[in-house]
Amino acid sequence: MMQPAVRCSSLVWLALSLVPIPVTAGEVPKWEGGAGVAVIDFPDYRGSDERNTYVLPIPYFVYRGKFLKIDREKVRGLLFKSERVELDVSLSGSVPVKSSDNEARQGMPDLDPTLELGPSLNLALHRSEGNKFVLELRLPVRPVIDIHADFQGYVFQPQLNLDVQDPAGYTGWKLGLLAGPVFANGRYHQYFYGVDPADATATRPAYTAHGGYAGSQFIGALSKRFPKYWVGGFVKWDSLHGAAFEDSPLVRDSHNFTVGFAISRIFSRSECMVQEDP
Repeated sequence: MMQPAVRCSSLVWLALSLVPIPVTAGEVPKWEGGAGVAVIDFPDYRGSDERNTYVLPIPYFVYRGKFLKIDREKVRGLLFKSERVELDVSLSGSVPVKSSDNEARQGMPDLDPTLELGPSLNLALHRSEGNKFVLELRLPVRPVIDIHADFQGYVFQPQLNLDVQDPAGYTGWKLGLLAGPVFANGRYHQYFYGVDPADATATRPAYTAHGGYAGSQFIGALSKRFPKYWVGGFVKWDSLHGAAFEDSPLVRDSHNFTVGFAISRIFSRSECMVQEDP
């Protein structure tokens, strides 16, 4: 049975990975620290027709080193960076699901939380003057492990990402739009959507999931950095139409929404200032 502490820490991690931090131009502190709260409403898993809403405490940490930049969006510039090409680390994952609390999975093993971590090749397709508009093609490939460090497949998620500074003239705000398909191998799909013969019932037949297309994702995020705090919100739409596992009995809804909002208070910052680059 999944321990409550594991579930809580996984949800906090999810909040950190989904709520964006705005990028501002000019001189900024080399590091900043603080804390805040996030509210997130999301389905148990992609394709589930059951969902939960959580209010979570979240830490706030930003580091802007010469080669290593850490924020809630990603670890940037860690591997390679040039004017048009960047190789960094892509991070994602899933939260645990207690099968006894999900009708579609009643009697099946619980889903452990997973961590997806791998390289991402990012290509700058367009940068406007002053970087007000930045369009990137991101090509992340992420191996997947569960909480027991067992390999659960891999995910390839090509994305078009558009960052807009001061959208519609609202100074200091940042708008982010991201869209793209998701692909994964059979092991990954089987972990979430497969039904072993021992778990089959009259209404849930045995099912073997295959690799391939896993649907598409569309994300919109809006955020702003104030002198002593920041706010951010996002909405994500998942479509499983045409996915290789769409006919799995565990897919109860081919379209899912996830929404979230966070606010953090900044308590401390570095006296050393650095030039921020978007």
